Amino acid sequence: MSVFDPVGAAELRTARRQNRGLYWSVALFSTFVNLLMLTGPLYMLQVYDRVLGSRSELTLVALSVLVVFLYGMMGVLDLVRGRIMRMAAARFQAGLDRRVFDAMIRRSALSNDREAQTGLSDLESIQRCMASPLVMAAFDLPFTPLFLAGIAFFHPLLGILALCGGAILVAIALLNQALSAGPSREAAGSGHMANLQSEEIRTDAEIVQAMGMREAAFRRWQEARNKALTDNVTAADVSGRFGVLTKTIRLFLQSAMLGLGAYLALAGEVSPGSIIAGSILMGRALAPIELAIGQWTLYQRARKGWENLSKLLGTTPEEPERTPLPKPRALLELQGIAVAPPGEKQPLLRNISFRVEPGDAVGVIGPSGAGKSTLARVMTGAWRPGAGTVRLDGAALTQYEPAALGEHIGYLPQQVHLFEGSIAQNIARLATQPDMEKVIAAAKAADAHGMIEGFAQGYDTQLSPTNSRLSGGQMQRIGLARALYGDPVIVILDEPNSNLDHPGSQALNRAIRALRTKEKAVFVMAHRPAAIQECNKILVIDQGQVTAFGPKDEVLRKMVTNHRDIQKGQTKAGAAS
Repeated sequence: MSVFDPVGAAELRTARRQNRGLYWSVALFSTFVNLLMLTGPLYMLQVYDRVLGSRSELTLVALSVLVVFLYGMMGVLDLVRGRIMRMAAARFQAGLDRRVFDAMIRRSALSNDREAQTGLSDLESIQRCMASPLVMAAFDLPFTPLFLAGIAFFHPLLGILALCGGAILVAIALLNQALSAGPSREAAGSGHMANLQSEEIRTDAEIVQAMGMREAAFRRWQEARNKALTDNVTAADVSGRFGVLTKTIRLFLQSAMLGLGAYLALAGEVSPGSIIAGSILMGRALAPIELAIGQWTLYQRARKGWENLSKLLGTTPEEPERTPLPKPRALLELQGIAVAPPGEKQPLLRNISFRVEPGDAVGVIGPSGAGKSTLARVMTGAWRPGAGTVRLDGAALTQYEPAALGEHIGYLPQQVHLFEGSIAQNIARLATQPDMEKVIAAAKAADAHGMIEGFAQGYDTQLSPTNSRLSGGQMQRIGLARALYGDPVIVILDEPNSNLDHPGSQALNRAIRALRTKEKAVFVMAHRPAAIQECNKILVIDQGQVTAFGPKDEVLRKMVTNHRDIQKGQTKAGAAS
């Protein structure tokens, strides 16, 4: 059963209500469109009951001219209301684009919830539903009783037949909703999983090709795709059966209306024109119901999108407005930090506390899995600690606007990802109009300027996340330039020399030395001793806890002494045994 988050659903309803004026306009135009739908039945009544009886060609011409005008007006109004509704749908999506985008990014960074990653596509599915003929059918549906009453006006038996037919179609629509909800949900989920797998394989295409994994990858994807196809066919079969049943019953009802009308006309209880008029009204009365059943899959996808968005927005509240703070000093302090990875309860870091002053370069060392990368994410503000506080120049990271905090912190992750765009845009953190002076300064600081100038198009070289044609070392240097862009006060480098050659490592050390000279603070998460050459302090993490922190020489000397003591103890224990 679908569950809508009340807070998120209320936010969506508020965004939808902002177009209330447009909805009223559509409702007004729909009123006139449906009234003009009576043109056909009234025309048939006049032709059969008046024109044929009087044999007046002038009357026929006058009625025909009037009908052409009325149908023209109906077409114009129908076109206008459709355009207004599409405009309302576009405004609804545009009004939520930024909110959903921010919530999706924040939620995806803090959790492994895959539904959060579909936020924008969910919003688009709602927009498509709002702009579809299904909504027009919803505006037309209230006029169905008017058409049924018109049929009953000709004769009560015709009205009863129309009412029974309408009740049958409504029952079919409700049954369709009940029986197709599960298959449609399964189809959407399996389709999403197949798309995720294909994207994953496409992203790592080089590994798949180089290691002979193409056949295995295809079979893995094909299994997910076959399930998606099966689920889609099942869902389509359910909806298709109800669609065909609806169409068949509607056509039968129109014929039944003609047959009953003919019987009543033979009995002298209705006029001949009522036969055709009743059939036309019957078709018009049942058209919205038939359209709704035919478009039900679109509605279910939009409903699922509404459910996902209500959950996303409800669990990821809008960022509060914060008082702008001045540019901070490179003074970073962690107080009693405890952090658990997204979706897990066991903390990776526990009771982490230390203080770093301007001009410090801290080498963060420890075994694999000790929590170094987790600490990096916490210090950037990407992950929020479950306990404790991270302060930058006395202010908690949560007191800074996210965009402002990003300007003060430079971050080089272990795996450098480059985005679609030019090298200049990647260094300038996706700015559409990069400040080239800052871009070049950052590239020079990362010793990447000469490398970039060596490319055919220089800083305008276009990159792709899946086919950048750059080596690991080149990507590392561009990622380092991106971290140094904009004069950040804190620079966090996670395994920065993992792909660098000796000249690249020397350039990295020069960059760290220059940052220290400018009273910045640098963190280097590293396994290689060369990476912490320019660090004046060492932070040792083991099993999620700080085991040592202080001046580099003192900490390293203590670590070596402890290592020797442990070795001596092991030697004595071995001799005793």
